[in-house]
Amino acid sequence: MSFLTALKNLIWKGGAKLGMTKSLTKITDDERVTIAESEYTRIQEAKKYYRDDLPVVWYRNSYGHKRHRKMNTLNITKLSAKRLASIIFNEQCEISLKDHANNKLLSQIIDDNHFNLQFEQHLETGVALGGLAARPYVDDQNNIRIAWANADQFYPLHSNTDNISECVFASRSVKTENKQLVYYTLLEFHQWLDTDTYQITNELYRSTERDVVGQSVPLNTLYPKMQPTITFNNGTIKKPLFAYFRTPGANNKDLDSPLGMGIVDNSKNIINAINATHDEFVHEIKMGKRRIAVPAEMLRPGNKFGNTTNDDETHPLMFDPDMDVYEQFYGDADNMNITDLTSDIRTQQYKEAIDYFLREFEEQTGFSAGTFSFDGQSVKTATEIVSENSTTYQTRSSYLTQVELFLNQLVTAILEVASTPEFFSDGQARCKFNADDELGLSVHFDDGVFVDKDKQQTNDLALVAAGIMPKLQFLIRNEGLSEEDAQQWLQQVQKEQPEYTPNSFEEGKSPDGDNDVGAD
Repeated sequence: MSFLTALKNLIWKGGAKLGMTKSLTKITDDERVTIAESEYTRIQEAKKYYRDDLPVVWYRNSYGHKRHRKMNTLNITKLSAKRLASIIFNEQCEISLKDHANNKLLSQIIDDNHFNLQFEQHLETGVALGGLAARPYVDDQNNIRIAWANADQFYPLHSNTDNISECVFASRSVKTENKQLVYYTLLEFHQWLDTDTYQITNELYRSTERDVVGQSVPLNTLYPKMQPTITFNNGTIKKPLFAYFRTPGANNKDLDSPLGMGIVDNSKNIINAINATHDEFVHEIKMGKRRIAVPAEMLRPGNKFGNTTNDDETHPLMFDPDMDVYEQFYGDADNMNITDLTSDIRTQQYKEAIDYFLREFEEQTGFSAGTFSFDGQSVKTATEIVSENSTTYQTRSSYLTQVELFLNQLVTAILEVASTPEFFSDGQARCKFNADDELGLSVHFDDGVFVDKDKQQTNDLALVAAGIMPKLQFLIRNEGLSEEDAQQWLQQVQKEQPEYTPNSFEEGKSPDGDNDVGAD
């Protein structure tokens, strides 16, 4: 770090102490943020469960000494979040708009950002932590990109429990300055100054402490091309340029909070029970390994063995060097017996205990019985899951409502950016869009995991034969074709059919004039 940089840092610190520059310990200390810090303490704790970053297990050994070990967990938080995210949204989902031009632009943006893949991955963390956010932006090549934010990077400003119209995104970067780690936090505020004026404000903070936001520093310290403030007047922007997904259900930790609840928040006790039981089981397996007690002198190569009278007779090395079954005990070698110290492992008891806790976890998190535990029944088909009014199916339906709301907000934000010339270096908008008009968004979720494809095809074939279902719809539903491809299929089939003319039957007469061309 140069002398000039060091001098600037000293001036910034002095200015913060005198109140000349802004200083924050937590982001929630900013007066514009209207949410309790306890919400983010809760999210940080849930994040530790998701990362499997749990405290070590302390215990006393046989000598009474206090020792510790890393906990062997199932990481059921990660497992359940991944399972739920995969059945809510996957790469087979189709998103489209009624407007042809805007739909073409949206499809290109979705493909360029690998949206379906990215959203499923980020949805997993959103399910675990209670929410996620996304915002479109324009990169240096004038391409529209999507930036994602986890639950602990998104802070609502003025909001109610149903809608968040203003927020701040927080992103952190780490640099090494003068052999010291320095933490920079970029805060991006999205605010409405009035009903027709939308403002984006960027602020940069610097700290040498990991858990402190730090002092406000000039934005060009890290981002020389970024503008501190961008204001859109006269109703140029009509909807927020971000989207927030929250998990379904009420926030029972803070009834006034617009943030959602993650898997951990109401299942912490049962997750702890699962982890503790599994850890004890793994530890018991480790301690229950085969052990045989033998006299110490049996394992002393090169020394006299027992009461031998020949000083030259020694006990040679007899066992494989990797053998760890035998343990030496001291005593009278003539009177000591070789003893098997192996203890039985309580496999059945631990299995039943873990299954019991897993069933409780399934009940608390909205999964059907047997999703993680074994219910003693055979595997159910997709049709049986739906017909039994599966808890997992109901939970998925609740999540899909929130996902559709999120996608509606995000597509609106994307089109707002695409239709605003100020975002592009060439000053040219990429589409025409009025946020006050109906969006016309259609989202087709892949229900394959809950649909018995063979049974659906059989039923649809019967409907086609009865003349109730169009063949075009049959191909779309059962072959996964687009409407255009399905039309091409039907045209090709029609071409392959034999052509009949009004004189077909006359042309088919026998030479003697009979209509019967077959054998008598």
